[in-house]
Amino acid sequence: MFNLISKASRRADQMPQRIMMVDPQPERAKMLGELMRDLCRAEIWSAPSNAKALKLAAKVDAQLIFCELSGDKVDGVAFTRSLRRSDLACRQAPVILVAHQVATEHRLAARDAGAHELLHRPFTLKDLTRRVEAAVLYPRDWVEAVDYVGPDRRRFASADYAGPLKRLADHSPTSDTVRIGQALKILKSAVQAVEREPQQALRAMLAQAMILQVAADGVADRRLAAAAHELHEHLMAARSLGEPPIRAEVERRAAPLLAQLPREDRAAA
Repeated sequence: MFNLISKASRRADQMPQRIMMVDPQPERAKMLGELMRDLCRAEIWSAPSNAKALKLAAKVDAQLIFCELSGDKVDGVAFTRSLRRSDLACRQAPVILVAHQVATEHRLAARDAGAHELLHRPFTLKDLTRRVEAAVLYPRDWVEAVDYVGPDRRRFASADYAGPLKRLADHSPTSDTVRIGQALKILKSAVQAVEREPQQALRAMLAQAMILQVAADGVADRRLAAAAHELHEHLMAARSLGEPPIRAEVERRAAPLLAQLPREDRAAA
């Protein structure tokens, strides 16, 4: 135990200083909070329900959140999904869901909600440390789409793995060309969702426009960079006015970008 705490202490500058517990059982939340104080010397806040947790998150700007997978007025999957789709400053904070029983469906639900890790109770200090370090010290790429918001799902529950990578393709950095392709696909789905989910569609389009500008510079594609910049400026203007994006106008401005998708992707509904 001493070695684990010493290791965490050496990384104190990288560890979270504001942690929130979402648990309907105060004593259980207090116990986990005390363990985290030993690991991180952090300030701890707790909330007994999803609704109170979201209100508290707005005040404390949590850097790490533990949430029970299920409990009285607590639903970890619903809480994570609400947090990710909110305007809170901590919407991208690592979320670790805690559960007594972890079945395959629980892992899939936690992953698809945007959680970083899933911690199985009862757990040891070593288990806790591994989950916290995986979530905090080894951040994954953030995905801002419409149907999914959260860390890259390909490395969910990464503390289960001894190495940093899961698949052969992960051994080489993602190229700008691959990033452009991924961003264009997400942009296409976001444009299609403008009327269905205007707020999240706007966030997704803004994020992809930024990614496209950076990646276009990487491959020296000035036309792509200019089109991405124009779309980003249009979307920023709409957001500053507090107006939902107009699909016809967004489609027109996104057309030069989406024209670079493969034909089958352009044609897909």
